[in-house]
Amino acid sequence: MNAEFNRIAQEFAQSQGLHLTDVQALIAVLDADSGDDADEGPMTPGRLRKHMNLTSGAMTACLDRLERTGHIRRVRAADDRRVVHLHYARAAKEVARDYFRPLAHGTDAVRARFTEDELHVVVRFLAEMNHQLALVRR
Repeated sequence: MNAEFNRIAQEFAQSQGLHLTDVQALIAVLDADSGDDADEGPMTPGRLRKHMNLTSGAMTACLDRLERTGHIRRVRAADDRRVVHLHYARAAKEVARDYFRPLAHGTDAVRARFTEDELHVVVRFLAEMNHQLALVRR
């Protein structure tokens, strides 16, 4: 499943003139924009670099590509002009939404074939796997 998701993400990246790393960065920026990272506030280049475990140079190159292709906007914080916030550009969100809509519909169709209890077991299994993978990574 992970391999198939990666192939879909790679195809999206290629269609947008991006690298797979750029798509992973976009996902992190989108999560921050949508409030999934509400405790942290808007995404910053430094936070994104740490999240993705990239060098400063690699992060700058990634952000330059994303900005040049219209996927993100760099916005200086109003209260501290030294701080830069990263935001997913509205038009780029629409492009991504259109591209990934068939995946969302397919996911909904598969989910509908399972009972709530079955889905709870799947979610519990995936959560435990994510926890274990995080331990191995550390």
